[in-house]
Parts: sequence; C-alpha cells; structure tokens
Amino acid sequence: MPFCSQCGNQVEGTDVFCAKCGARQPHVPPRPADAFASISPRTASILCYIPALGWICSIIVLASERFRENRVVRFHAFQGLYLFVAYLIDDWVLKPMFMAIPHVHIYGIIQIVLLGMSVFMIIKASHDEAFALPIIGELAEKSVSER
Repeated sequence: MPFCSQCGNQVEGTDVFCAKCGARQPHVPPRPADAFASISPRTASILCYIPALGWICSIIVLASERFRENRVVRFHAFQGLYLFVAYLIDDWVLKPMFMAIPHVHIYGIIQIVLLGMSVFMIIKASHDEAFALPIIGELAEKSVSER
C-alpha cells in the first residue's frame, strides 16, 4: 500500500489527494497495453513484406515483446528487412550505374523481380509458410538463430 508523498499517511493506490494533509499524490501512469495484442502472427508476417512500408513493420515486429519468441514471425521480419535492403541497393547503386548506359534498364527489371518476390512472400506468409528466398532467406535464418 503506498504512502503520501508529503505527510507519510497511508493512501490507496487510486487516491489523487491525501485524506490527511490534502497533498496531491504523484500519479504513476498505468503501463500501456501491448499494441500488438490484437494482431495475429500471420498479419504481422504479411505486413513485413508490404513494399516501401514493410521495413517499418519489420522493425516494430522485431522490437515488440509479443513476437520475441516467435521464430516464424521474426524470420519474416528479417527477410522483409533484407528484401527492402535489396530495393535500396537497386535504387541507390544499380540505377545510377546503368543510367549512363543508354537502352539498358536492368535496374527496372530488378525492381520488377523484387516486387514479384514481395507479392510471392505475402502469399506465402498468408499461408503461414516460412519460405526462404535465395540468399536473403539464408541471411534471415541466420539472424533469427542468433540471440
């Protein structure tokens, strides 16, 4: 049972003021509810592959306490992050390199392939399958196994 911060009188945890001295009691806010309480593991896995936004969902999923022990969801989160890194490499490295060469649009082809991989992984995640993409999937499996 807590005590008054001014006079030391016993107060209830819900009291705003002390009954003896009338001093305002410091309010300890209740711990916020888990934001992921209503999100299923399948939904969390699917959100990790949404193009352009999946990296944010992946970071939130990896940081959440709820999915800390769920290896499948963490696998999808890591793989979604690595897929986003592949998008960045294509956009920041390959596109400027090949812009100088006329009629070569390999970066566009790679973007289409990466988009296809995202859609494919959304479908796999919706079926609760932890499909490992080449190279990216191996990195995700290593990341999940490391603690």
